[in-house]
Amino acid sequence: MAKSEKPVIIFDPFKQVKNLFLKKSANYVVYSMNELIDTVFDVLGRKDSEVKDEYDALLLASGGLDSTVLAYKLLAESKNVLPIFLKYGQHFAETEFNTLTNVLPPELLSHVKVINIEDIFKNSESRMIKEPDLWLDKVSAEDLYLPYRNLLFLSVASSIAQTLGIGEVYSAFINSNHAKEIDCSKEFFDQLSEMLTEYGTVQIEMPFRDFSKADVIKLGIELNVPIAQTYSCQANSTTPCGVCPNCVDRLAGFESFEEKSTNPKN
Repeated sequence: MAKSEKPVIIFDPFKQVKNLFLKKSANYVVYSMNELIDTVFDVLGRKDSEVKDEYDALLLASGGLDSTVLAYKLLAESKNVLPIFLKYGQHFAETEFNTLTNVLPPELLSHVKVINIEDIFKNSESRMIKEPDLWLDKVSAEDLYLPYRNLLFLSVASSIAQTLGIGEVYSAFINSNHAKEIDCSKEFFDQLSEMLTEYGTVQIEMPFRDFSKADVIKLGIELNVPIAQTYSCQANSTTPCGVCPNCVDRLAGFESFEEKSTNPKN
């Protein structure tokens, strides 16, 4: 791995690695799981990392159902995709990222870039940042609110895209989202896209904005997407809670898809 100039990380939780050749060949030696995760994020999101390919599409990717289906769709359309994973302090970042590496099309894995913007929300009381105890805490959709989250994500993505000369930024936004963000409507995204196009060179593309979740699931099945392995929960970092806005949309989408599949005339 070192000879091929790939970053090498040694995970040595018990500090038992004594082989100097092994240590000197590695770029990093870490001793805890948190340190390992932070190092991986750092390596993948390094500011000085070189872009070795010409991309024509930047995709906001999270390991969720919608963005994963969109990744497969873009590849089917022969797009050269740069997947961007945003680490914004979400307590489920590790699960999201691990899921992303499992469900993303294999040919895109080496292109994933991690962008760390977690300082922006580090003082937030949002339950997307501070994980609730779902046995004890009552969590509403309002408790998951993060100020201008979608605007921030698209602004960051558009800035990266324009810097790298990428003309299209793709988001898997669906207009049926139950979340309470004020920047989460078709009208908002239409106006933002118009502004970015008028004052820059970036076009915001949202192919699923008029889709239902069932439509996305149907497309995912057609494209052989591992949709069952995707992860979308905002309230729990390990197991889908089933009641947050993302989980509600996901469950309703599968129910609707199943109903349409068994009763095609409806």
